Amino acid sequence: MSSWFSRRKMIILKNDSQIESIRRSCLIVCGALTEVAKVIGPGVTGAQIDKLAEEYIRDQSAVPAFKGHGGFPGSLCISINSCVVHGIPSEEPFKEGDIVSVDCGSILDGFYGDSAYTFAVGEISDDLKKLLDTTNESLYIGIDQARVGNRIGDIGFAIQDYTERKHDYSVVRELVGHGIGENLHEPPEVPNYGKRGKGPKIEEGLVIAIEPMINLGKKNIMQLNDGWSIVTRDNMPSAHFEHTIAVKKEGPVLLSDHEPVVEAIKNNENLSHFSVKS
Repeated sequence: MSSWFSRRKMIILKNDSQIESIRRSCLIVCGALTEVAKVIGPGVTGAQIDKLAEEYIRDQSAVPAFKGHGGFPGSLCISINSCVVHGIPSEEPFKEGDIVSVDCGSILDGFYGDSAYTFAVGEISDDLKKLLDTTNESLYIGIDQARVGNRIGDIGFAIQDYTERKHDYSVVRELVGHGIGENLHEPPEVPNYGKRGKGPKIEEGLVIAIEPMINLGKKNIMQLNDGWSIVTRDNMPSAHFEHTIAVKKEGPVLLSDHEPVVEAIKNNENLSHFSVKS
C-alpha cells in the first residue's frame, strides 16, 4: 500500500531477526497474491478475490494488514485500469483487456508485509503490455540502487529515468513507497522520482517497500468520492508493482517474492504473461 507523504522522520533500522519476521509476513502476502493469480480472469470480481486473499492470510495465522487500516474496508487494494492505487474491492466483474493492480498486506507476529502486482486480464493491448513491462522492470532498477552508501533519491532517480526519460511515461508524485516493519508505513518516504545523491542515506538494516506507480498518460491524479480510490485525471491506465526489500552489506535483498505469482499467471489461461521479471 502506498502512502501519502508523512511528517515522521525517524528511520528505524532492523536487525536480522526483525528482517526475517518481515520476510515471513511478506511471503504470506505473496502467497495470497499467488492464490489470486490462480483464479482472476474475466467475470471474476474484486470482492471474490478479496475474500480469497483474506481467508488465505488468516489460514497462515496472520491478519490482513489493510482491512480496517484508516477505515479501509478490504483486505486487498484492487485498482482497475485508470485507478492507480487504493481501489476498494467491489462486485464489478473484471473484463477482457483490463489491467488490475492487486496490493496486499499482512501482519504476522507484529510485523508487516506488503507487496503488489498488476495483472493482465485476458488479452491486453500492446500499449498496456509495454506499460506493465516497463513499470515492472523499473521496480528492479530501483531496487538495485538500494545499497549502503547510496541515498533514497538514487532509487527515485533510477525509476524516473527509466520510465519517464527512456519510455515517456509519467511517474505519480503524490504517492510513494515507504519504510515498513512494526508499522505499515514508516520513514523514510521512497518516491519514484528524485535526484541522485539526495535524501536520507541508505544504511544496512533499512527495510523499505519500493512501489513504482506509472501512468500511460500524464502524472496528475485525483481521489474519488469514496475517500480511497486514486485515479488518473486524464483517465489513462496506470500500472503498479511493489516489493519489500532489506538492505544488507552485500546489497538489496528481496523479502517478498513474485516468482510463485508469475508461475500461477503462466498456468491461468485467463491471464496474459507479459514479463520475464519476477
